[in-house]
Parts: sequence; structure tokens; C-alpha cells
Amino acid sequence: MSKMSYSSASMGSGSRTARRTVEFGRTYVVRPKAKHQATIVWLHGLGDNGSSWSQLLDNLPLPNIKWICPTAPTRPVTVLGGFPCAAWFDEGELSEDGPNDVEGLDASIAHIANLLSTEPSDVKLGIGGFSMGAACALYSAACFAQGKYGNGNPYPINLKAVVGLSGWLPGARNLRNKIGGSNEAARRAASLPILLCHGLSDEVVPYTYGERSSQMMSSAGFRYVTFKSYQGLGHYTVPKEMEEVCQWLHTRLGA
Repeated sequence: MSKMSYSSASMGSGSRTARRTVEFGRTYVVRPKAKHQATIVWLHGLGDNGSSWSQLLDNLPLPNIKWICPTAPTRPVTVLGGFPCAAWFDEGELSEDGPNDVEGLDASIAHIANLLSTEPSDVKLGIGGFSMGAACALYSAACFAQGKYGNGNPYPINLKAVVGLSGWLPGARNLRNKIGGSNEAARRAASLPILLCHGLSDEVVPYTYGERSSQMMSSAGFRYVTFKSYQGLGHYTVPKEMEEVCQWLHTRLGA
């Protein structure tokens, strides 16, 4: 997929300002310490950057995985009263029924696909993320199954694993209809392993959003959805959770 800049309408309700090009921040890469078998793009949460996650991922016992940790564009975020923040898309209200910024989502997951498009053909490809990054990873899974982005353009990456921590699936309620109408989409959905982890004490993205997203993905035909809950865990990650992520990736990717 060729490099290109993605335009995004200016965020904010009823805004009439000119369209602008989304500028992604710095990308951090963690090289594999042994034979390169898999590449995973990992997406940070709202207001964070790729650097903090790259340091955590660098210390995981997964020597065959290359990690790519991009940084989201800085944009006004409606849920923060229009305050500019590093965000993969605009978020007005955290709910399954809230309007989704499909243009922002598509631009971010096209950027992710672009990062994966130059990886060697024998390397397995995955996407993971935390919070808003997890929402993008799950949206990527939905687009992979449908074979197209939200705007209808073809989705180019053959995903082998998706991980979402403390996240949700934007547009979850429409997923079943979109996948159920196509044998090809159903086949792709059934082939993709997904791991979702969520803390029961999450005060930012309520546990029920993660649980509901997991149920909706399963009912839409994603057969290999694993959902893990963590007692007492808020909106952050803990070593036990990352250990389970490592075990799951090792099993699914052989890395």
C-alpha cells in the first residue's frame, strides 16, 4: 500500500473548518532479539505516545516478535471538551451507541496497515493496543473480516492475531449484520484469534463495554475470542495481564 496522507474533517460538533491532514507522531520500533517470526503494531491510549509502550514491550519474553509502536496524531477530542490530545480518533461519548468518528478510525488503521505492509511475507502480522488503542485494534479486526475499511476501500492486511486491553469495539452493534451477509467475511472472522482483557474496576472504560464487545464479536462469527477479566484492576495494566498476553501470543503465533 503506497504512502499517502489521510485527510480528516476537523473534529468537534458541527465544525465547518477546513479539512486538514492528520499528522502522526513518532514511531518507536522494538527489534526482535531472535529469529523474526511476527510483527505486531501496538497502539497506546489517549494522551500517551509510542515510547512508553515500546519500553514495556521490549522487556517481554517474546524474542521472535518485532513491535512497532506509533504515536497518534494530536487532535481536539470532544470528550475532553475539545482539548487537543494524542488520539487515534475523536471520541464524543464512550458508548456503543455514540456516533463513531469513522473517518478518524479509518485514517488511523490505514496508517497501521501501512506500517505492516512492508514486513516480510513469511512474518505473521498482528495488532494490539490499550484503551483507545485497543478500540483501534478491534476496529482493524472488524475491517479485516469485512475486507474493507469503514469507507469501503479494500483492507490490505492479513491479520493473524489481535489483542485489546481495557478497550471496546467502535460500532459493535452493527458488526453481526456486516459480517453475516458474506461467506468470505464469516470465514475471515472465524480465522482470527482475538484476546481481550479488562479490569473489573476500570473507571475509564467500564468493564461492561469490554465484556459486551467480546460477546458481540463472538456472535458476529469471531470464533476465537478469549475474554479475561481481572479483579481489582483499574484502567492500567499489571504484570499478570502481560504474562497472559505473552502466553497467548506465544501459543497463537508460535513466537
